[in-house]
Amino acid sequence: MALTVLQVAYPFAPVSPDSVGGAEQILLACDRAVVAAGHRSIVIACKGSQVAGELVCVPRTARPDDTSARAVAHANHKRAIEAAISRFSVDLVHCHGIDFAAYLPAEGADVLITLHLDPASYAETALATKRVGMFFNCVSQSQQARCPTSPSLLAPITNGVDVERLWPDPWACRTHALALARICPEKGIHLAIEAAKRADTDLVIAGEVFPYAEHERYFANEVQPRLDSRRVFVGAVGFEAKRKLMQTARCLLVPSVIDETSSLVAMEALACGTPVIGFRRGALAEIVESGVTGALVDNVDEMTGAITNAGSFQMAACASAAVRRFSAVRMTGEYIRVYETLGADRSARGDIQRAAS
Repeated sequence: MALTVLQVAYPFAPVSPDSVGGAEQILLACDRAVVAAGHRSIVIACKGSQVAGELVCVPRTARPDDTSARAVAHANHKRAIEAAISRFSVDLVHCHGIDFAAYLPAEGADVLITLHLDPASYAETALATKRVGMFFNCVSQSQQARCPTSPSLLAPITNGVDVERLWPDPWACRTHALALARICPEKGIHLAIEAAKRADTDLVIAGEVFPYAEHERYFANEVQPRLDSRRVFVGAVGFEAKRKLMQTARCLLVPSVIDETSSLVAMEALACGTPVIGFRRGALAEIVESGVTGALVDNVDEMTGAITNAGSFQMAACASAAVRRFSAVRMTGEYIRVYETLGADRSARGDIQRAAS
């Protein structure tokens, strides 16, 4: 039985193969998998998005940190969702945005919410909703452990990446450390710069400074003043440029100061044969096999030492771990099974909920 799945993106970030955000990358992978499985994929996302299924485009808000602009964007999203449910006879709605509660459709359509961020980032009332036919899933075991217990919380579906498009380059001259992330306080990019300086190592920083006042202040006050001729910021990069940076990096640095719910960039780096050096926070401990595919550290001094020893990690071990553990095919296969269970047979809800308990 063919299903119609409505994927709902975060209203303020376009979805495309070059998306920076993890939620957008996972949505796109699910969209492609739905189409490949012979189902119908409808995607609601802002202007500038590129998807495999059918795109319902909504306007893009220039300043997502503006209260009135957010209200308009949420209203646009809610109207688009309700119109799509009516027009396309949607079987399941899959929401990926942190602000999902602002545009939830009326009861009647089943909804799956993937929690891409730490549970503490969401409004308590949003996670405690009693809406009929609403389900949640986490993207890592550590995130699941921090999530409030609920009969609507399904088993986690751990993230994956397109390992078929990522591979080590055995001829590459690995010349620099790499930090690749959204440029915001919780990602701790200033700490990566400090560690690279102490290790006397070149550092390339790639990522987008999104138009939030806090992010812009962080870049201006904490990142930009620390840059020099050997620690450089190259801005946002597309997939091809990102792959090249990873293939030529000695190591990837993940200096997050929050508990990461996942780390797609760590998985991608490993697929390119690049070891990951990161703080021992959240799901990073599920991704990095310390001493084998990288190092888990607790402070800048330890990160400095690990950068110096980055050459001791084997490229083949990193790539093998990524193929074995972090395939997007495995991840999307799990999502398709959830879609088919929830969307095709509502009487099967009890089975999928019992599997999570």
